[in-house]
Amino acid sequence: MTLSSIGRSRVAWALRPLGRRTAPAAFTAILALLAVFALGGVADATDGETAEDEIATTVSTERHSDVVVDWSRIVFEAAMTDDGYASFKGPRHQAMMHIAMHDALNAVKPRFDQYAFFGRSHRANPIAAAAKAAHDVLVAVYPIQQATLDAELATWLATVPNGSGKSKALTLGAEAAAAIVALRQNDGTDVDLLSPNYTPGTQPGDYQFVPPYDFTLAEDFRYATPFGLKSPEQFRVPAPPALTSRTYASAYNEVKSVGAVNSTTRTTDQSNYANWWYELSEIGWPRVARVTATSEELKLRRAARMFALVNMAIYDSYVAGWDSKYHWDFWRPYTAIRAGDTDGNPSTVKDAIWQSYLETPPVQDYPSTHSALGAGAAEVLKRSFRTDHVPFSMESLTALPANPFRSFNTFTQAANENADSRVKAGIHFRFATEQGVVIGRNVGSYIFKHHLRRR
Repeated sequence: MTLSSIGRSRVAWALRPLGRRTAPAAFTAILALLAVFALGGVADATDGETAEDEIATTVSTERHSDVVVDWSRIVFEAAMTDDGYASFKGPRHQAMMHIAMHDALNAVKPRFDQYAFFGRSHRANPIAAAAKAAHDVLVAVYPIQQATLDAELATWLATVPNGSGKSKALTLGAEAAAAIVALRQNDGTDVDLLSPNYTPGTQPGDYQFVPPYDFTLAEDFRYATPFGLKSPEQFRVPAPPALTSRTYASAYNEVKSVGAVNSTTRTTDQSNYANWWYELSEIGWPRVARVTATSEELKLRRAARMFALVNMAIYDSYVAGWDSKYHWDFWRPYTAIRAGDTDGNPSTVKDAIWQSYLETPPVQDYPSTHSALGAGAAEVLKRSFRTDHVPFSMESLTALPANPFRSFNTFTQAANENADSRVKAGIHFRFATEQGVVIGRNVGSYIFKHHLRRR
């Protein structure tokens, strides 16, 4: 078996989603589980890989991103098998795994700062080290899936000749995995998703439970430990616009019209991308990274660094967004439009039977974390590639059958459509998506500037 035999065939498969559901069904399936239990800096001019990186084995070391891309696919499947991303564990485990791979590779040949593991093993095989690091993180967090994960590791180890380089790599990978697993113990991710201590307010603008849910999601996640930020409130957004303001009335009337289930102003394409982007950002944006890392033939260490930073930004955008959501506790369009006569604004007309086009998640409106995650990932991606102009096309789990693929010329274009989709879906006000994008860009920029920097 050769690297190329698994590299291109398996990675090509990894670029596709596992399947497709309609958007409402996808989110309902996720939340049903809950109901049951409940460019400031410029990137490096080179990736730092030279002929010195070739390990003394009988075959040359893989120079591209195949092992990183493949394990991104593997962690996605593991998270889907475990809980279908019906918690915050999926994005946490993606970040942990990719950090371990990055740290292991930079222990073999230091090019970028490490994060949790700072050892050295210069003669270790990098492919074996990266695969072992990924495997051991996933076995630690998904122990019931060990047999499947062992098989995945064996496939990659079969591409590496036996010898001291392989033996050293297995030790190194295990140490890198253990370091990040230990560091993230009790990090606040494992919270009660039903927020038992939360009580909705009673004033206009206060968040109210959105049917069919009688809870708000994971209040205590606002206190989780970020991977790269100093604190969850580091980029807290300013207050939402006053209910009596023109800004609020404009956003209210926009989502009331274009986001209604029976809207006559939403175009076919807007309906298409509302559904297409409806899947969770921690599923869609790592897929963007897989697609572009492969199409651009990103080299190994740059790929490992990029995936680690992207997934750190995704997790931290969630935490930062959750902090702002619960701080401002702002109502959703579903509630606001049905209570338009209570907000003191003469330009907001009540519609007592208004329904959003797609199902509203059970958490506050402001800011949109979906927008934040997309903008955060996009910020890291464009800095990692040293350009925003990396065209790509891909599918989505929640795409309508008539529009399975969408294509983009830049990461920013994709992030902006991702944010706008939430207005077209009827589940966010425009100002919530705009501030979500601000959070995401701030998070992505900060993480890229301050972590895993070139030595």
